[in-house]
Amino acid sequence: MPLASIAIAAYLLGSIPTGYLLVRLFRNEDIRTIGSGNIGATNVLRAGGKGLGIATFLLDVLKAGAAVWLGGMLGVHFAPPVPLYTAQAVAALSAVLGNMFNCWLHFRGGKGVATGFGVFLVASPWGALAAIGLFFVILAITRYVSLGSMLGAASFPIFAWFFSGPRPPLFVAVECIVALLIILKHHTNISRLFAGTETRIGAHKPA
Repeated sequence: MPLASIAIAAYLLGSIPTGYLLVRLFRNEDIRTIGSGNIGATNVLRAGGKGLGIATFLLDVLKAGAAVWLGGMLGVHFAPPVPLYTAQAVAALSAVLGNMFNCWLHFRGGKGVATGFGVFLVASPWGALAAIGLFFVILAITRYVSLGSMLGAASFPIFAWFFSGPRPPLFVAVECIVALLIILKHHTNISRLFAGTETRIGAHKPA
């Protein structure tokens, strides 16, 4: 029951459709009908402008970080207490699933990049910063947001291990699962990358 409560709370936090709400509020449009139809920061950036895109990214990071922090706090205060890393791992995975499979939007959501970064930032701050650093390097070289996002996500478990040292098996497994989910959510981008039709940053086409 304690873990189920943590999972539900984290899922609901992760499922707050930030990009959808911001575009609806400030532009009175449905982001799902614009560009790629994705509610994430990249599509909001292209469809709604730089300000809304940045706000979407930051709020997605914040909600995910809050979910992991809250999950850890709830875990250690239950009786019997849930181990901190176990509670954080369950909260991290649930928050990302909430973003990707959003219960408020017919289980369609974002690709989990900003939300993944948010949970990574709490799990291993230096690992997360190294991963987003790699993202910006790849973006600067290729101008492909999708490629930078996938490589950044894939690198996080390695950076987390390097900077934070060994963690419980469940915690490491969740890090890898979140990274894999982010990559799988980019399956259409992967197809376009291989076909040479993927949109580069700065182009006004679906992300």
